[in-house]
Amino acid sequence: MPSGPPTVSRRRVLIGTAAVALLGTAAAGCGTPAPGPDIGALVAQLDRARTDSQMAAAVATTAPPPMAAALNTVASERTAHARALSDEITRVSGEAPPAMTTTPSTTTTSAGPIKPPAVADVIGALKASADSAGQAAAQRSGYQAGLLGSIAASCSAAGTVGLDGKQTP
Repeated sequence: MPSGPPTVSRRRVLIGTAAVALLGTAAAGCGTPAPGPDIGALVAQLDRARTDSQMAAAVATTAPPPMAAALNTVASERTAHARALSDEITRVSGEAPPAMTTTPSTTTTSAGPIKPPAVADVIGALKASADSAGQAAAQRSGYQAGLLGSIAASCSAAGTVGLDGKQTP
């Protein structure tokens, strides 16, 4: 003759609940660690800012005075961008950003001397930086989106208003 349904005491329910909680915690600890922060876009923008600053400063040394002043302004703005990006990379990752991730080409050719950069090259670099920062800003949120968006706006303004308007035809 079958007996009635088994009775479950509160003690058994509490022990079972504690065991499930303990197993859940142990299983979570065995999972893969959380990925580190994605700083690739910030590092790429940092490299662009450093390169643009160096290029603008180099072109300013041979440019006429009004253009040299505009180029020096661009160089200092891009240096400020590099500093802000470096600070954000350090804040997010906890480590200082790399000095420079791209290395200049050291190969030489016998085709002739290397042409120094011109104002048009700086304008092109600023437009490329503005496009790149704008695309990166669209993929970010919060402070990083604002930082990259303001960098895109600054590069765009410097390239179209600050420098392009000062070129002589």
